[in-house]
Parts: sequence; structure tokens; C-alpha cells
Amino acid sequence: MEYDHFKVSPVSGALGAEIEGVDISSSLSDGVVADIRQALLDHLVIFFRDQDLSPEAQIAFSKQFGELDEHDFVKGMKGYPELIRLVREADEAGRNFGGVWHSDVTHQESPALGSVLYGVDVPPYGGDTLFANQYMAYEALSSGMKEMLDGMIAIHSAIGPFGPQGRSKVYWRNMDVETNEKALEEVEHPVVRTHPETGYKGLFVNGTFTLRFKGMTEEESEPLLKFLFRHSSQEPLTCRFRWKKGSVAFWDNRSVMHYALNDYGGYRREMRRSTIAGDRPF
Repeated sequence: MEYDHFKVSPVSGALGAEIEGVDISSSLSDGVVADIRQALLDHLVIFFRDQDLSPEAQIAFSKQFGELDEHDFVKGMKGYPELIRLVREADEAGRNFGGVWHSDVTHQESPALGSVLYGVDVPPYGGDTLFANQYMAYEALSSGMKEMLDGMIAIHSAIGPFGPQGRSKVYWRNMDVETNEKALEEVEHPVVRTHPETGYKGLFVNGTFTLRFKGMTEEESEPLLKFLFRHSSQEPLTCRFRWKKGSVAFWDNRSVMHYALNDYGGYRREMRRSTIAGDRPF
């Protein structure tokens, strides 16, 4: 597809595209914003290079696509509650934040529309982010599996990462993470989600927040969930983004999972994220 205001170059056959010729820290016309939104719907995740994005500029850019959501468990930046810092110092060991395939904040009744991630301090190598196309994940299933999953409901919760005994107490020591009883709350989402703008169907389960299927125990749910987690992150469904300082990734959380690689020990990495509020999945 051709766009009127910038050049778009796909980065893989599955999803992802790099946008050239746009300074997203500047005031954007309605036409440019509309083209960016369309590129996001077409490619599911879009990337910008060489951006000088202040906190104010990141908020202004993100708000052009919807209201911003404050994280339930990670405290926002001082003066900018809509932004969170994802920090891993050079001497930290263990699991990194986002180091498992997931969609953002699916523990909420209305999970995020999307997220904008900005590279503040990037290691010289490593720390790439992978993205996976959940439309393709659904379409690659057999007709029998699709028929079974359509109409199924999954239970989501933040107990794993953010519960009283969650892994955030062990890792992420340089982030302002709060663990509390709110993480014990459970919500229901369809296993197969229909995108509200494109009408396409995609898988909507992930290893961070999905606990089990409605009407089943965790033990009963585990085999099918494990299959879906593996299936939905197969290499042919993915693209990989190599970060540089000033890079931006903007993904559609309704159709994409992502995974932050943990392969840059000895180097510092700091990212800044804004999250755009979404609606109730159906």
C-alpha cells in the first residue's frame, strides 16, 4: 500500500515496517496521523529511527491515537505518570522486564490498544525485541482447532509478575514496581479476539497473564495453553527489531505479542513506554 506522507519499508514477511521521513516529536498534520494509524493497522508494528523524543513529545505523539493508560503496578515517571521507565542496569542478572512472549496488560478488562516504546539508552548489541503476528497464528490453526477455540474464554491475571509473591520482587530492582492484592483479580477474555478496526480474528492468550480456560482447572488448561503459546510465537510469524538510541517501536497490542531479549549482560538498557488505552475484547 502507498502512503501519502512518508515511505514505509516492510521488515519481514509476517509483520513490521520501518517508517522514514517523519519527525514524530514535531506537530503532525491530521493526514500524517491518519497515515501512521493506517500503517499500524496494515503492518501491526511500525518503527521509527533517529527520533529525539522528550517525555512531553512522547506523550503528545501517543495521545494522537487515544487516551493514555497509567500502569497498575509500575510507577510512572516523576511529573509524567503516563510514562514508565524500563531499566536494566549493567550489573543486573536474572530475568528482564518483558522477557517472555506477551501482550501488554491483558489482566485489565480493557487491555491496551497499543504501546509506544522509545530507546533512551541502548546496548551496543543485544536487547532486540521480537514481535509475533496473532492473525497469522490463528489462521495457521486447523479448522478443527479454530472451531474449538472460537467461543472459548480464558482467565487472565497479573498474579505471576505482580502478585504478592510475584517475580517482580526478585527481578527489576531498578524499576519502581509495586506488588499488591490488585494482581489477584481475574478477568475474562475471548481466546480468539476480533480486531475492532480490521475485523480480523487473532489469538489472544499469552504466557504472562493467561492462567486457564473458563470452566477448567489450571491443570486441565495447561496442555492446550502450552501448545498455543508455542504455536503463536513460531519464527515464521515474527519480526525482530534491533534497537539504536532514538529508535521507536509502536505496536498494535490487539493483534501482536512481543518479547524482549535478555542477551546484553554487562550493558545498561533504558526504554521509555507510553501505553494507549484500549477497549473490551470481543
